Amino acid sequence: MEDLKLALLGFGNAAQAFAEMLMEKEEEIRQVYGRGVRVTAITAPSKGTILDSQGIDLKKVLADARSAGRFAEDTAGLCTRNTLQVIEQADCDAVCELTPLYIEDGQPAIDHIRRAFQCGKHVVSANKGPIAWAYDELKQEAEEKGLMFFYETTVMDGTPVFNLVEKTLKFCRVTEVSGILNSTTNYILEELAAGKEYGEILEAGKKLGFIEADPAMDIDGFDAAAKVTALLNVLMNAGITPADVDRTGIGDITAEDIRKAAERGKVIKLLCEGRRTENGIAARVKPVEVDQSDMLASIDSTTSVVSITTDLMGKLSVIEHQPDLRQTAYGIFGDVIRLLDGQQR
Repeated sequence: MEDLKLALLGFGNAAQAFAEMLMEKEEEIRQVYGRGVRVTAITAPSKGTILDSQGIDLKKVLADARSAGRFAEDTAGLCTRNTLQVIEQADCDAVCELTPLYIEDGQPAIDHIRRAFQCGKHVVSANKGPIAWAYDELKQEAEEKGLMFFYETTVMDGTPVFNLVEKTLKFCRVTEVSGILNSTTNYILEELAAGKEYGEILEAGKKLGFIEADPAMDIDGFDAAAKVTALLNVLMNAGITPADVDRTGIGDITAEDIRKAAERGKVIKLLCEGRRTENGIAARVKPVEVDQSDMLASIDSTTSVVSITTDLMGKLSVIEHQPDLRQTAYGIFGDVIRLLDGQQR
């Protein structure tokens, strides 16, 4: 069989770590599947666009991106196509949607995925926007065209949350989802509890790469709302968007609030919750006090956790301990391997 050919939309840190993982596991993939994975297109606004059906030299483009911030002029296949043109024209079997999240409406990633399906191409998305804003529509389009659509990376990096339910909890009905899904706010609350000032925490977090230049999406709960929406749409057929989530961030939480909670034997965490009610799915993101003896209190620094309650298996919890880019890369990698598995059938 021919190699599985990929187009990468976006070439930021996670995409670069994924490219490294592909090179690292290339021989093992060929041994197991009798074929490899070949990247034939990359497009990134700040770095350039490459179309090369023979396969892009990942080692070279990684070196160029990291040393110069863009692809070198002597790169084979360098061109000026825009993202939609790349989706349409690339010699590829699948598109990896790795562009930045725009929380307001999930665009332009939704249109990228929609166009890929229209062109008969499978999709792997690390962008949570499309799953939070247009999951039902995109899932239906993929099914109608007989295409695969995977998105494990969108909530907890490479942690198998969607796969867990789909593959190992068959016939279980998910009735509730909860967890600590935004590691930035977890880090901020922990540092506040240690006596540090907000400004000091934000500056240190930016230097360490935990916190974005504009931390509002995390602090105000938008990222957490998108993640819980994605979970509920996939696991509970919620059919909601982040606008339907009752959202409160941590911006008003002070060190004094944390101190008083501690006096009561409590810890403040930004908790994501969604459950079935008589009126449909109710979703919430809100700072809550949890007992210091509760498992949630032990979720520290950049660690995250999701708990899934089902009718047959009760409540299960999965913890991701202080992930880095490699875990995110593995989420993308794992979905690409699922494409190979799906094409083997």
